[in-house]
Amino acid sequence: MSKPPEHILDVCGLFCPEPVMMLHNKIRDIAAGERIEVTATDPATTRDIPKFCSFLGHELLAQDERDGKFIYLLQKRAAPE
Repeated sequence: MSKPPEHILDVCGLFCPEPVMMLHNKIRDIAAGERIEVTATDPATTRDIPKFCSFLGHELLAQDERDGKFIYLLQKRAAPE
């Protein structure tokens, strides 16, 4: 079993662009290589969060939908050398 993520972000009830804005603010505060689990209810996050990761170089480790919620596991990219 994998270890739990170091950070949790609940953006349930928020709508685009708020979930990604909050994720952007939160990911700035965590260390490179740490993982964050995001829980959202906005279906737009299924498009926005993968694009956010791709654009900024973070790794989307998992994406799931359970009980009407969208759950993402991201890993912050390593600091540029």
